[in-house]
This record gives sequence, C-alpha cells and structure tokens, in this order.
Amino acid sequence: MQIHADFNVRAVVRPGDVEWVPSPESGVDRLMLDRLGDEVARATTLVRFAPDSFFPEHLHTGGEEYLVLEGVFCDESGDYGPGTYVRNPMGTKHKPFTKDGALILVKLWQFQDDDKNSVHIDTQQTPFSPGLVNGLSVLPLHQFKDENVALVRWQPGTHFSHHSHPGGEEIYVIEGTFQDEHGRYPVGTWVRNPNGSPHTPFSDEGCLIYVKTGHLRAANPTLSAPDQRG
Repeated sequence: MQIHADFNVRAVVRPGDVEWVPSPESGVDRLMLDRLGDEVARATTLVRFAPDSFFPEHLHTGGEEYLVLEGVFCDESGDYGPGTYVRNPMGTKHKPFTKDGALILVKLWQFQDDDKNSVHIDTQQTPFSPGLVNGLSVLPLHQFKDENVALVRWQPGTHFSHHSHPGGEEIYVIEGTFQDEHGRYPVGTWVRNPNGSPHTPFSDEGCLIYVKTGHLRAANPTLSAPDQRG
C-alpha cells in the first residue's frame, strides 16, 4: 500500500478528505496520512481507540513516535493524557490500550538507526519558550542530528518570515487555524512539505501545531525487515 508515498511532493490532508478505516483489532480505527507498506508500514496515522479497546503486544522494530490528541492512552508504562508526547525507540515493545477512548497521532518506522532515547513529555505541564518572532512560542520535544520535533503556539495575527525547509517539514494542526500562501489549515489538518520547499506561514486566529523538520532528505524512504503493526 502506498499513500502519499512520493516524498518529493507536497501533501495536505484536511478533516473530511480521507475516510477512517478499521484496523485488524476491534474498536481501533485509522486515518492514514502517509504509508509505505501494508499492515506493517512506514506510516503516519491518526489512530482512534474506542473505550476498552487495545492492540496486542508488538515490537517496535522501526520505532514509534506518538502524540496523544484526545482521551487517555495507556500501556504497561503508564497512562498518557492529552498533550503527552512519547518516543519508543527501536527494539522496545508494549501492549497499548485505553479505558475511556483515545485519539493519537502516530509515526512508525521513522527513527534513525542510532536514535535510541525514550521520551515521555507531558506538554500541558511543560513551559513554552519565546520563539523567533513576537507572538510565537516553542516547546522542543526531540532533537537528533538534523531532526527536530516541537510544539509551536501562534498567537492571533502572528506572521513568520519567508523561509525554506532543508530536510522537509511536517505539520499537524492541534488547535486553531494555521496558514501560508498555499492555503488555510484548520484543526485536524496534516501537511507535509518536501525537502527544500519554501513558504511564508502565519495565523490570523492563532493556533497550536506539532512540527517535525529535517527528516525528509531521502526522497522515498524504504522499509526493511519489519515485524511491527500500526
């Protein structure tokens, strides 16, 4: 299966553009944003867990990164509420579940080979720092080599300068509406800008976005020796 599999091409998925599809596990549905592979895949996905649903224990051969958007997502290590950011590196395993339901943004098979740190951050309890322009604040989540992950909060009326993205950029809009010269991106929108692409972002009403940069230098990444589901 290939969904937005050409990493040289800009991709945008707004709410309503893509249908939710059931996973092999009862009560777990997925909205596939990009995907290279079938049930085991290099993937960026919204995963919706109904109350009392779970996924069987599985190995993170390619690593797992997720952000809890709604509800409480759980595994053997703890309970993670809205705003929790987690990185489970290659070689880890868990059996995730939820009691009351949860929605997460998850990325699989996107770790660099020597990126081995586990990360757990409650972003609702962690302060943001001032950004590069007035009205912008940033909460760094992870940095490894050229890869950077952060939450960025835009106050209403904030504008950023024209710039490009060596290594590309991915954005998921958590709150409000993000904008650039290419369009408007309401809450729930996912955007992938390819390596070297420029834009001039702003937000009239304000927003909170998840941003990942520097990780798309390879035009079309490949998947090897998988044994993880997602």
